[in-house]
Amino acid sequence: MHAISLHGVFTGVGRFLEHSAAVVVGLIMMIVGLALGVTMIMLPAGLVIGLAGAAVLVGGLFARLDERD
Repeated sequence: MHAISLHGVFTGVGRFLEHSAAVVVGLIMMIVGLALGVTMIMLPAGLVIGLAGAAVLVGGLFARLDERD
């Protein structure tokens, strides 16, 4: 058993904040993409921004960058 260290707690909090920031940015990008997609002129940009926002949101929910065992 490993003892809980202050470094481990801060690492966990940092990872949580990174993931939550990615989720918020993804939601904002999806909303901006939806707003741009309403106008016919900005539809291509809105699609790209909205889909990129969806990818960032899913990445923020499920991605693990530094897997250590």
